[in-house]
Amino acid sequence: MEYIKKRVRDVVDFPQKGVVFKDLTTVFKDPRALHIIGWDLSQIYRDKGVTKVVGIESRGFIGGSILAFELGAGFVPVRKPGKLPADTISATYDKEYGKDTIEIHRDAIGPDDIVVLHDDVLATGGTMLAAYNLVKSLNPKKIYINFIIEISALGGRDRLPADAEVSALITY
Repeated sequence: MEYIKKRVRDVVDFPQKGVVFKDLTTVFKDPRALHIIGWDLSQIYRDKGVTKVVGIESRGFIGGSILAFELGAGFVPVRKPGKLPADTISATYDKEYGKDTIEIHRDAIGPDDIVVLHDDVLATGGTMLAAYNLVKSLNPKKIYINFIIEISALGGRDRLPADAEVSALITY
């Protein structure tokens, strides 16, 4: 993971003053780093019977799609309002910088699905908790939660449900 860590860019005062943003675009543009992430993520879930990977807009689409491909699973996007074309369910939640809303297709997950929820960074956990609640309302068999990076000082993991195994490749 040192190879990945060296490629994460810190952006000071983004998206607001006082925040040090962990930018993964510098990781995603590196072919070797992208391969390492895909391989390491897939090893966590290789024998868990995962049928769907849910990626959260927008950077969660990158790692989530790679993970779905590596596992031979389907990919389901969680998006901002009005971006999905069919019938959706939504959740509004508090996040670090205000309120936000996300949506998922109502028919995206079924009762036989084993799901990995994926996003790039775990900060305060608000977005992932909202996504977890959306997916949970669709009654899958099991939900796992995954991140590339966890910023442990922000306590996001503590906000996530105890019944979902949470993993991150890198912890700061």
